[in-house]
Amino acid sequence: MFSFSDQNDMFARRCVWVNGPVIVGAGPSGLAVGACLKEQGIPCIVLERADCIASLWQKRTYDRLKLHLPKQFCQLPKLPFPQHFPEYPTKKTVHRLSRITVSVQGSVRSEIEYICQWIVVATGENAERVVPEIDGLGDFHGEIIHACEYKSGEKYSGKKVLVVGCGNSGMEVSFDLCNHNAKPSMVSRSSVHVLPKEIFGKSTFELAMMMMKWLPVWIVDRILLLLTWFILGNTASYGLKRPSIGPLELKNTYGKTPVLDVGALEKIRSGDIEVVPGIKKFSKNMVELVNGEELDIDSVVLATGYCSNVPSWLKEAEFFSKAGYPKTPFPNGWKGNTGLYAVGFTKRGLSGASSDAMKIAQDISKVWKEDLKQKKQKVPTHRRCISTF
Repeated sequence: MFSFSDQNDMFARRCVWVNGPVIVGAGPSGLAVGACLKEQGIPCIVLERADCIASLWQKRTYDRLKLHLPKQFCQLPKLPFPQHFPEYPTKKTVHRLSRITVSVQGSVRSEIEYICQWIVVATGENAERVVPEIDGLGDFHGEIIHACEYKSGEKYSGKKVLVVGCGNSGMEVSFDLCNHNAKPSMVSRSSVHVLPKEIFGKSTFELAMMMMKWLPVWIVDRILLLLTWFILGNTASYGLKRPSIGPLELKNTYGKTPVLDVGALEKIRSGDIEVVPGIKKFSKNMVELVNGEELDIDSVVLATGYCSNVPSWLKEAEFFSKAGYPKTPFPNGWKGNTGLYAVGFTKRGLSGASSDAMKIAQDISKVWKEDLKQKKQKVPTHRRCISTF
């Protein structure tokens, strides 16, 4: 049995017995588990620290954001995207939530202790922003924001903006800045795979999935890179060096997602986006690069990614690593011991979360149905204390 607390301002304390699992996190992963449990007839409660569901998607993304993959690869179990939705839904697409109990953090503080037999960790891989330590960053006098705070390039018109990072967020923020007449410089410190979003009118991801039904990953990687070279040219000539490992193998092995180009590469070719090497240090109104070049800049956008926050609130060391990810690799990292589960940590996006959500619900359902069959309400002998954020 699990016992843990959710703290708010006033020190009133109450104890809640949950007849079913407690899911921590009301993002896509947590909601997917809730929906799968609901189908099995199992009640649950979802805890969320923000004041809404899917807070990353609703509050920490830029205005122009669309799904980079076709909707059929991003839908959650039990609620597919309607046919009339665009192939790449935007962040403004209306979502509907079925009846799942979600407890969100309110303004009045109290302490609630939840007691349950199962806990599902669904806070995901993107719970906290990553802010790198860069020499002199604190001395810079201009605006410094993380990509999760960036909404639009409108207020940066005419300004020189340094975008730190060349992943999907860094590329798209740079592209958006260009579209609002800003002057972005994008830092490319490490190698990156840039692929066209579509090849011959078909999603690159969909094409890759089709080929992988018949061919090994390394052959699919070679085909993708050959087609990419014909479509995009040699990206290394623009300062975007490719990794030695193919894009799919890199994703499967290290979880590093390739960039799907939405138009940024054309802006790089034209010189509207300048690709620069790593940063040596910041000063009051400029940045010095590792090649000795100095750039005058007005603002900095840190497109430096996100990380798990599990170690900050889950007092457990067997199932999760110090970095906050299940120690057991995919596809078996969804289940721990004594009723502890994880969803949304596969580094395979929404499809990975959906797969784990269904497995978790099925696993819990076996015990739930057996308990009902025996008509017993025995309290398990094992106990564990878990603290929430």
